[in-house]
Amino acid sequence: MVWKPHVTVAAVIERDGRFLLVEEEADGAVVLNQPAGHLDDGESLAEAAARETLEETGWPFRPTGVVGVYRWRAPETGRTYLRVAFCGELDDSAPRGPLDAGIRRTLWVEPAALRTAPASGLAPPRSPMVLRGVEDYLAGRRWPLDLLVDLPP
Repeated sequence: MVWKPHVTVAAVIERDGRFLLVEEEADGAVVLNQPAGHLDDGESLAEAAARETLEETGWPFRPTGVVGVYRWRAPETGRTYLRVAFCGELDDSAPRGPLDAGIRRTLWVEPAALRTAPASGLAPPRSPMVLRGVEDYLAGRRWPLDLLVDLPP
């Protein structure tokens, strides 16, 4: 068996002290996640974050910085995920497009509620990367987009 990590992206979007999350169905459970998903062939990491955010929230997103790069091994499946989380600008004044299959709704969530989910009445985070991205954003962690370099073939 060939081991390979799953390369994913996420958008850590804050407004007025709340973070944009999606409530989604994953592996038979309802969970909270940032707008996030897999890198597709031929796109940059920032392009993937913009695409996934549009697909999962219906709103355009423009990445402006990198919040963090995270590696996590899911204990249930043994899969390893390599996630690049972006911050940026969301245009929620634009007409809203449809949401991806599996996305139940979008929510603006305060960090305290996310930290105590599901005791706060929210679904649990999909992975520890969800809360870590919020915490890193709140700690002021930001790197310029030129940290990520796409080399020509």
